[in-house]
Amino acid sequence: MADTQSGATSEGRVLVTLPDREDAEELAEQLQDQGYEPCAVHRDMLAGEDDAEDVDWVIVVEVGPHGGPAVFDEPHLSRLAEDYGGFAAAE
Repeated sequence: MADTQSGATSEGRVLVTLPDREDAEELAEQLQDQGYEPCAVHRDMLAGEDDAEDVDWVIVVEVGPHGGPAVFDEPHLSRLAEDYGGFAAAE
């Protein structure tokens, strides 16, 4: 579904998942510097997880530096995530 004001969609976004909060915040800052948006970092506790220490940190990337959906850059985002022991997946 498109945002009528900006033309952005929720389709085509990439979720970059990392095990460490500091790494997620560092990578989100790097991605913003490269022109990715919005690069919001949040916790992702799996359903049934009891231990708050064992959560992943997710960077939501919707738009690439080219102005199109971040999914076009999924291979690049995956390589960056792997450098931090994480992974990236298109949604």
